Amino acid sequence: MNTNPRRGVSVTALLLGTGPRFARDAVGPVLVFYLCWRFIGLGTAIAAATALSAAAYGWERRHGRPGIGAALGLAITLTQAVVGLTTGSAIAYFVPPLVVNGLWGLAFLGSAAIGRPLSGVFAQETYPFPDAVKASRTYRRVFSTISVVWGAYFLARTAIRLVALSWRNVDLFIVINIATGIPFTAALMSWSIWYGVRGFRRSAEWGEALRDERG
Repeated sequence: MNTNPRRGVSVTALLLGTGPRFARDAVGPVLVFYLCWRFIGLGTAIAAATALSAAAYGWERRHGRPGIGAALGLAITLTQAVVGLTTGSAIAYFVPPLVVNGLWGLAFLGSAAIGRPLSGVFAQETYPFPDAVKASRTYRRVFSTISVVWGAYFLARTAIRLVALSWRNVDLFIVINIATGIPFTAALMSWSIWYGVRGFRRSAEWGEALRDERG
């Protein structure tokens, strides 16, 4: 691969570089919203969650990263802010992420079906894939599999959270939201990176280049 040899492909390094940022974008605003909502009020909770998402996106941009995940998180949080302030309801505040989560599930599955896996777009935030790699069979095969797994997860999580939201209990919804989020996304993130690195290392197209890079 035409990449910097000093940036060898390491599962551990990729996890350490991506994991904390992913957790921040996925869980941070939810926890901040809940704590502020519980102890202060809805308006403050919405403002605090939105400010955290905006700060995360600004951090990514200042460090020269595309910040795709942070940008999407900010867009969703802004939509939640509009819904929450308009309705005055903490329950309604959580509806936009459910809709987006379900759409993401369909988008991941659809992208794999047409051979343009969406997971590959997010992977470019953790590793600088050259154009030649992105056009290869290995890239499509590896990231299509990852996209299918993530798509199935998003749809399953959407269904579970939709049921929880129908009970109209914010405390219970937060518990279910975190229980179906942090453990599963951490496991899927770890698997995705491991599977991606393994897939490229074992490929006839790029395996030798990666072995040379590690050396």
